[in-house]
Amino acid sequence: MAAMSCSSEQLASLFGPNTTNAAAAADYICSQFTVVSDRFVDTAYAVDSTYLLFSAYLVFSMQLGFAMLCAGSVRAKNTMNIMLTNVLDAAAGGLFYYLFGFAFAFGAPSNGFIGRHFFGLKDVPTSSFDYSFFLYQWAFAIAAAGITSGSIAERTQFVAYLIYSSFLTGFVYPVVSHWFWSADGWASAANTGNLLFGSGVIDFAGSGVVHMVGGIAGLYGALIEGPRIGRFDHSGRAIALRGHSASLVVLGTFLLWFGWYGFNPGSFTKILSPYTSGNYYGQWSAVGRTAVTTTLAGCTAALTTLFGKRILSGHWNVTDVCNGLLGGFAAITAGCSVVEPWAAVICGFVAALVLIGCNRLAEKVKFDDPLEAAQLHGGCGAWGIIFTALFATEKYVNEVYPGKPGRPYGLFMGGGGRLLGAHIIQILVIIGWVSATMGPLFYGLHKLKLLRISEEDEMAGMDMTRHGGFAYVYEDDAHKHGIQMRRIEPSPNTAL
Repeated sequence: MAAMSCSSEQLASLFGPNTTNAAAAADYICSQFTVVSDRFVDTAYAVDSTYLLFSAYLVFSMQLGFAMLCAGSVRAKNTMNIMLTNVLDAAAGGLFYYLFGFAFAFGAPSNGFIGRHFFGLKDVPTSSFDYSFFLYQWAFAIAAAGITSGSIAERTQFVAYLIYSSFLTGFVYPVVSHWFWSADGWASAANTGNLLFGSGVIDFAGSGVVHMVGGIAGLYGALIEGPRIGRFDHSGRAIALRGHSASLVVLGTFLLWFGWYGFNPGSFTKILSPYTSGNYYGQWSAVGRTAVTTTLAGCTAALTTLFGKRILSGHWNVTDVCNGLLGGFAAITAGCSVVEPWAAVICGFVAALVLIGCNRLAEKVKFDDPLEAAQLHGGCGAWGIIFTALFATEKYVNEVYPGKPGRPYGLFMGGGGRLLGAHIIQILVIIGWVSATMGPLFYGLHKLKLLRISEEDEMAGMDMTRHGGFAYVYEDDAHKHGIQMRRIEPSPNTAL
């Protein structure tokens, strides 16, 4: 927010000739005016920083959602393992993003490929961002790592989790976020001096940057490891290895839904930005609209999945509906701020079909992903990027991405095909970058026998073989000590 100014010389000239010491009076009035002006500027910084911190807390709460979703989606014998990996995604990701990742992502000034300042948060805060911005971006980075952990669940060595999570959050993900979010990125919509096809890529909250990166990394991990034992029979027919708790899946889904209101609306990073001063309509309205489009896409995808899976399988399956809901959220994440609410309904509907189709394809090629993470985040994320290029509106694009008049917008909204061209390039370069980095990493871990656990450990469950015991107590202490508890049948004379 620009500070208001007061000139004592100009003010003194307005006093009449009978005013005693007009210059002193003007100086005093201007000093008080400056104090009030500074208070407004300070308040604006505080409001925006508080909004960003609150959004960061919401995004971080998604880690709990991931943990619950993962725990419910795996078998009980692997619960402790998957919970521990979710904790370490946050912990290892926090350290490596602090040391390297944030600098690679937002270390300006830099070239278009990678950042080169602010390692270990040196010289932060700056005029561009404060510590709250780092916290917010860290929460995004560990979300990408959490996506990958679901794809390789129930059969991966613990050391492999530590290695891939650190590499993903410290290098692979930050480079992609630099390309598309940094003001210096070669395809960033914020880089108004060098826009790809005159538009840059509009990936507002990360359908590509976060979801595709995590999904494709998980794809390579699951492909190189191979399916879990028993996932496909000798004839190649898919056998369902259902998770042990639908309750945890639903709990995790609602926590992720809640956190997505920090993920998408929070990506504005500011809320106190009027488009026209003194008007009821401003960035706070765009924040609200973004929350609405996010909600509608998820709801539509959930209902479409509900009826689609009912037709295909004959069941009303709550876990399928939860995955469909999350697929809608992953898809709308790119264009949530620049599309109309009605377009979000289309986004969610198609996202559900994409997820169902990707799951059918995965079964055909014997690809095993316990959480459908590669299909959900990779497939629906890619659809979200295409969707944005088709339905982004001119008004919202210019409001959310100011500073470059005449930007291309959605093809179906009359904006031509340049934005679509930029977004197709985004999909291709993300696939190429993650393939060139995470693919060799997982293959190297596989060759070093650091990736997959032994067949005996997998059959017994990693909780017992790797983590010292099961997550749940299956028998009471009395049974442990050989004490038999006799069941007492109610007497006919017993009063009810």
